[in-house]
Amino acid sequence: MRIDVLTTFPGMFAGPMDESMLKRARERGLFELHLHDLREHATDRHRSTDDAPYGGGAGMVMRPEPLFAAVESLPAGRVIAMTPSGRLFHQTIAEELSQLDHLVFLCGHYEGFDERVLEHLVHEELSIGDYVLTGGELPAMVVIDAVVRLLPGVLGSEESLHEESHSSGLLEYPHYTRPPEFRDWRVPDVLLSGNHATIARWRREQSLLRTARRRPDLLARAELTEQDRRFLESHADGPGAPER
Repeated sequence: MRIDVLTTFPGMFAGPMDESMLKRARERGLFELHLHDLREHATDRHRSTDDAPYGGGAGMVMRPEPLFAAVESLPAGRVIAMTPSGRLFHQTIAEELSQLDHLVFLCGHYEGFDERVLEHLVHEELSIGDYVLTGGELPAMVVIDAVVRLLPGVLGSEESLHEESHSSGLLEYPHYTRPPEFRDWRVPDVLLSGNHATIARWRREQSLLRTARRRPDLLARAELTEQDRRFLESHADGPGAPER
């Protein structure tokens, strides 16, 4: 996969993109990351990428010329603008994007993009939440991280992709490791039983309970079996999953 990022602050990506899993994935050639300074495509002597809004008002607006010039200098790809008004990003979108060969991210600032950019250059607007940040760089990093880790070969265990939170529509079950007892808190006996069928069912039930307690909105679109539904009904007022 090729990923291009158009930004006025390319230095922001140096740390997060050069550490841990993303660094290893780049070194192994599993994806390419190209950072582009929008100022290089500015047309005035001040290398301006923003200007005052027509009609007045506070703030500045990202100018269309540098953005169009930058995108048009690249190979064709899916152009994504990170905006507060975009479609709310979630795991299913990450999975969809991971199937593509080329993504282009536009990172806005100030009052956002000239509307002509969104109407005629961008394929999709994405938001990572109902809040406003100083720019689109951090949201772009979040989306890139979520997408890249889904690429074949990036994770050490492909099984992890299917068990983690949101991949199945539910929050993930609680995890435990050594020691079996810590400050009088014991690991649930079922996890030490060696009975894989029983463990699998316990984990499913804990995922159901955790989702019902913390994110009940997810249950509306989760794929639930009849056994799942009966379990939730029987525990509607019972104790929840262990909290960590």
